[in-house]
Amino acid sequence: MARRLISSGSTFEKSIGYSRAVVDGDWIFVSGTTGFDYATMTIEDDAVAQCAQALKNIEAALAQADSSFADVVRVHYLMTNAADFERCWPAMGEAFGEVRPAATMMVVGLADPRMKIEIEVTALRRRATTAARTKTRAKAAPRAKAKAKAKAKAKSARRKK
Repeated sequence: MARRLISSGSTFEKSIGYSRAVVDGDWIFVSGTTGFDYATMTIEDDAVAQCAQALKNIEAALAQADSSFADVVRVHYLMTNAADFERCWPAMGEAFGEVRPAATMMVVGLADPRMKIEIEVTALRRRATTAARTKTRAKAAPRAKAKAKAKAKAKSARRKK
């Protein structure tokens, strides 16, 4: 499968030279994503609102990659103020509560003083893996049936002796 670049339409991507996400096989690497609304290039002042918007932006990138939050295996939270982390838990939990990816939170300085959170995720599409497993099981099923039938036949032959 060819490497595919995904864009959100953010002006940052072209001027800085990066992609919102890169799909390589079944892996999806979503760049650090802030709380900017890329349609209007505006950002709320509140960390919780920025967290929710960043997650919407990530969800859109994952959807373009034929993926979702359910495929996320790793998340990095970069925050400018540790005190905001717990306030963001409800939004984070809504996105990842059932998935429970490996996670790291770091307190950092971000490029724009308006930014309070940046979220980066890595996802692995499971559909291809599941399809491969199903195909392998389908191939194995006739062999298993044949083996069980032969075993039953041998057992029956021993009883007749």
